Amino acid sequence: MSPTVFRYKDYRFYFFSREEKRMHVHVYCTNGEAKFWIEPEVILAKNHGLSGSQITELTCVAKEHRDEIENAWKKHFPG
Repeated sequence: MSPTVFRYKDYRFYFFSREEKRMHVHVYCTNGEAKFWIEPEVILAKNHGLSGSQITELTCVAKEHRDEIENAWKKHFPG
């Protein structure tokens, strides 16, 4: 199951699985995908195909939605 946390423009922010315990969010669009660590701070973990300007924009979006991402993570992955 890959629940969508929110959408921004053509990007989908979602949880892929619980492949790691460290809080993170995946971002997908037709050009590529990325993964951002959420704690201890929002930072890029992986990037496949997205431009530097896209990553800069998505980092800002993830920071703006950090509380929403954290709350969704805790709800989806209790404990």
